[in-house]
Amino acid sequence: MTRAPASAAGGPAPATAVRPAGLWNIANILTMVRLLLVPGFVLLMMHNGGYDPAWRSFAWAAFAVAMITDLFDGHLARMYNLVTDFGKIADPIADKAIMGAALICLSVLDDLPWWVTGVILFREVGITLMRFWVIRHGVIPASRGGKMKTLAQGVGVGMYILALTGPLATMRFWVMAVAVALTVLTGLDYVKQAIELRRAGRGSAR
Repeated sequence: MTRAPASAAGGPAPATAVRPAGLWNIANILTMVRLLLVPGFVLLMMHNGGYDPAWRSFAWAAFAVAMITDLFDGHLARMYNLVTDFGKIADPIADKAIMGAALICLSVLDDLPWWVTGVILFREVGITLMRFWVIRHGVIPASRGGKMKTLAQGVGVGMYILALTGPLATMRFWVMAVAVALTVLTGLDYVKQAIELRRAGRGSAR
């Protein structure tokens, strides 16, 4: 009589070792592409004085590709177990770099007030530093509001990059206003979560 495998008999299946993901995987490559797009975007955006509609369309295309890769690299990393230490560090840097470059270029060209750029960059950098501040106590998950903020920022900045006129130029003002409001509100929510997480961590340590 042959013995059935433990898994077939209802017992625990043998554990299989999970190979760590290598550096050169699709998720990390997309992150690297996004980093490389940053200087390319700046050159396209500022070419010919920064007011050429054709070159700004090319800059918008580079920005759009960067934002699209941002949607896919994290999803692919989690789905196919491609999370690496490089990706954990490089992915948020790439996100902040392309958005920061776009905001600064727009403010330099007087298309976007500097206070808007300052509010968004202060929030993004501040929240990133705060995540590291509480990382030993836990991870602050991305909220639905945070995802809406990212979408609003991407759409709003993208509309400002294009040389729009008429109703679309008016619409981008309101899209950016929503983005700024979500930036502030979600930032305050993350601060609250971080304080509560740190207090809970200290309490359990005692």
